[in-house]
Amino acid sequence: MRKKNTESIGEVMQQFFAENEVFKKKLGENRILNGWAELLGASIASYTTNLYIRNSILHVHVSSSVLRSELIINRYNLIKRLNKHAGMEVIKDIAFK
Repeated sequence: MRKKNTESIGEVMQQFFAENEVFKKKLGENRILNGWAELLGASIASYTTNLYIRNSILHVHVSSSVLRSELIINRYNLIKRLNKHAGMEVIKDIAFK
């Protein structure tokens, strides 16, 4: 027998994340970190290591100085693309080291 007040797992998860902003933000951060190689491509991702987010700032270590300068020039466009990939505003700045 099926109960009358059943909900799908997707609906329950949406309610959970709507009520818990901390988990929602952590999920967005995880999407950004996992989507870095997908958005920038494998060749650029191979020069970047040690990605982490602290205080809404994405920290990226870049082994190529030429690539670092190109990424700095395109920083704000990259922030928009990463936040769009996450589905919400997660990062406000990117620090390249």
